[in-house]
Amino acid sequence: MTTSSDYRLDGLEPDNLLAFMALLGLLRTLEEARPSWHPRVYWTVNAPPLRPSLRVAETVAHDAIVEAVAEGLAALARHHDFEGRSDLTLLPDEALQRLCEAAQKDRYTADVWASLVSNAAVTRDGKKVEPTPLCFMFGQGHQHFLSRLVSVPQQRVPPKRGSGRNKLEISEAECLREALFATWKRPDATDSFRWDPHEDVRYALRSRDPTDSKTKETTQHAANRLAAIGLSAMTVAPRRVAGRVRLALLGGQHERDGTHTVNWPIWREPTTLASIRALLGHPRLNCWRTRAALGIVELRRARRIASGKFVNVTRATANPERAGDAIG
Repeated sequence: MTTSSDYRLDGLEPDNLLAFMALLGLLRTLEEARPSWHPRVYWTVNAPPLRPSLRVAETVAHDAIVEAVAEGLAALARHHDFEGRSDLTLLPDEALQRLCEAAQKDRYTADVWASLVSNAAVTRDGKKVEPTPLCFMFGQGHQHFLSRLVSVPQQRVPPKRGSGRNKLEISEAECLREALFATWKRPDATDSFRWDPHEDVRYALRSRDPTDSKTKETTQHAANRLAAIGLSAMTVAPRRVAGRVRLALLGGQHERDGTHTVNWPIWREPTTLASIRALLGHPRLNCWRTRAALGIVELRRARRIASGKFVNVTRATANPERAGDAIG
């Protein structure tokens, strides 16, 4: 008989895009470092507050999980190499070349590039390919997406916390433990990807100029590290929208008002990363009957928004039932 154990992930809220992507990254790092654990996750639907729970095929301590995650992060982060490029701005021919080269390397590198671009979806002027809808920065405010996709997962520990004599060093293990098993306090002055809705603080409500490179909002560093790995599970593909080929995100959709939403399910049964990706890409995920048959209790939806030159994401809301859901 196989022994399995469950570990509640109190740090990962169900309405936070950064938390959901960190959850995907958690599974990917454990599959890399401890494949014999057969990691799966489910949501604590009957044990509020709603949080994901990790199930592994062994009974291990929390420290062992953190150690495995750190090993997986180190192994996968080495594949984040974009040859010095800072921003996700590629010509169609160049994007095709990058995708073909990645496919000849290893599965993870191929997945990373497949989550970033497709040579078939180009901007309106036809000069460059569209970047993934999860790319929220293009150099504004000295924020560069690819640079951060390289540096963030490779930065094992954040800077010392606090000020003056009260500065405190934190280990990689403690940083990961906080991101997974504790309510987030966001104490780290490190780079992020703007995937946390907490970062959507409008200019008029800030005490500081957000474009000032000398100031930095704080974040949950280990969550961003895991989310950078989790991005590899969010594949993009060309899709025709309103007569134009656009880049569509797995689990995302273009709305009629021109905005883009990111959707993810809340499910009951322990599920692998591959199965989660299959759920994200299911063509009838908006149908409540389909969701019920798949063990999905609800669909969360976050909206990409722009505030001036900065891009953020909203808190995810439960997807309301639509009039057409009962059909089919």
